[in-house]
Amino acid sequence: MKRMLVIAGALLLSVGAGIAQQDVVKQTQADMKGNGKALGGVLTPMVKGDKPYDQAAVNEALKVLGDTAKKLPTMFPESTKGLKPEGDYSSSPKIWEDKAGFAAKIESFAKVVTEAKAKIKDLDSLKATVPAIGKECGGCHETFRLKNG
Repeated sequence: MKRMLVIAGALLLSVGAGIAQQDVVKQTQADMKGNGKALGGVLTPMVKGDKPYDQAAVNEALKVLGDTAKKLPTMFPESTKGLKPEGDYSSSPKIWEDKAGFAAKIESFAKVVTEAKAKIKDLDSLKATVPAIGKECGGCHETFRLKNG
């Protein structure tokens, strides 16, 4: 009887751990979608003239990007390696295989976002700065993100 309880407990723990890791992946996806909205839905349309310049919206978008930059070092624990989330993209195994390269990309992204917060005060400074943010996002995606399917 004790043995059966131990086995049942172990199974429940492993199922619970799997669910917890899926939650980590879903939160990571939500954060990345937030980045996409901040950059592609707020900042880039202002640069292109599709939306009027709005410093409050710029500040909020940069806050979202900055918050993600702070979270990135812990967003991809080893336990999530190989999990295939719903959606169009998943994490490349290179995140775990090239930890130094991934850490360098995170650091570079965080630096660009921090600098942007200090630089962007008007439309001209936005236009001069947003391409660097986009380059950092895209550069990381090229190496450390996979298209599903």
